[in-house]
Amino acid sequence: MVGVITAGVIMRYVVGNPLLGVNEIVQMIAVALAMLALPYATSSGAHVAVDLLDKALGRWGRLFGDLLSRALSITALVILCGRAWSKAAEALEFGDVTNMLELPLWPIYGAVFAGMGLCVLVFAVQFVALLLGWSPGND
Repeated sequence: MVGVITAGVIMRYVVGNPLLGVNEIVQMIAVALAMLALPYATSSGAHVAVDLLDKALGRWGRLFGDLLSRALSITALVILCGRAWSKAAEALEFGDVTNMLELPLWPIYGAVFAGMGLCVLVFAVQFVALLLGWSPGND
């Protein structure tokens, strides 16, 4: 992605001939990277966590909160996975493409589906680990 941006800037400002579709390519790469990084961020505990009430809730309250947050995350991501899957199928069926370069859109929806689906698996493993008394490794 950095290479595409660099080439676009050089072509636009140094050569004076902008590259067609750089914005489309960068946007597609950014979406794919963000969604495919989501499972890693989830498994490594890179998300923002607020522990203001941990002492007040105690061990069992925190466990309940951890289980509830993972259950809600799984629910939301499963719904979004379903939408991403249907959008990918629709984009493939109708041949949806980007405006300028006419790149197919279904692989991006597929990356969104894959990233969120893997994130669901990470949350599910963490949920089971919490139930069994194991640390999910990101506390």
